[in-house]
Amino acid sequence: MTDYIVRATAAEAQIRAFACTTRGVVETARQAHNTSPVVTAALGRLLSAGVMMGNMLKGEDDLLTLQIKGDGPMQGLMVTADAKGNVKGYANVPDVILPANAKGKLDVAGAVGQGSLKVIRDMGLKEPYVGQTLLQTGEIAEDLTYYFATSEQVPSSVGLGVLMERDNTVRQAGGFIIQLMPFAEDAVIDRLEQNLGKVTSVTAMLDAGNTPEQMLELLLEGLGCEILESRPAAFLCNCDRPRIEKVLISLGKKEIKDMIEDGKEIEVNCQFCGRHYKFRVDELREIYRRSR
Repeated sequence: MTDYIVRATAAEAQIRAFACTTRGVVETARQAHNTSPVVTAALGRLLSAGVMMGNMLKGEDDLLTLQIKGDGPMQGLMVTADAKGNVKGYANVPDVILPANAKGKLDVAGAVGQGSLKVIRDMGLKEPYVGQTLLQTGEIAEDLTYYFATSEQVPSSVGLGVLMERDNTVRQAGGFIIQLMPFAEDAVIDRLEQNLGKVTSVTAMLDAGNTPEQMLELLLEGLGCEILESRPAAFLCNCDRPRIEKVLISLGKKEIKDMIEDGKEIEVNCQFCGRHYKFRVDELREIYRRSR
């Protein structure tokens, strides 16, 4: 199944909903960063959330950043998404290995630990919108549910999941976000809660062959689900050599001069996609000439 996101409404616009399948996105991230299974699960969940929350952005040039900082061995995660279905991200420590949790599942909460979740929306204004909450469980979906309720005052249900193959490649990945509008009626809320109670997990739905549309039909059964839009999703990093050169210039003349005096080729790695950029000493001299 190709990665994509759907946006929907239900109960005569009392509910808005998003769902996605992101196996390719998460597998691309796994390969780029050589992540361990538990880190793949954590990063995959946040990438899926980023894809859907990026779809909530109103402007085509708006950007969303999700940042988790925790005291667990993974230390943190960073994901950036746009309104077009593109997403990228990385984990601070990609090779964490932990025993399974009490349920026999990958211990994402143990890898994340206690800390904070920050949501940054850059909408081209002077200052970006920043919301922040403390992590509640470290499982990411529950933490985003809490964030929506407390920072944005939007009652929400967030489901995220990553299922691994025995060879540690990604078998399934995706998620859903369902949000209640302020005028939602009690009967609608009750029916939605009943539907959510029947769902075991995102990965179970995906592994049973359900598409994002079918996931929403299950979750919004009896509430008149209407699919409004479908959009491709992809792991996409916009780094290139000119951008990396600007990063080097931003370090300042002294830093660049020290690199030149070392007399060795340097290598700069993009944190988001793992791509390598090498600069010879003569190229560093040219960058030095252009710096202030």
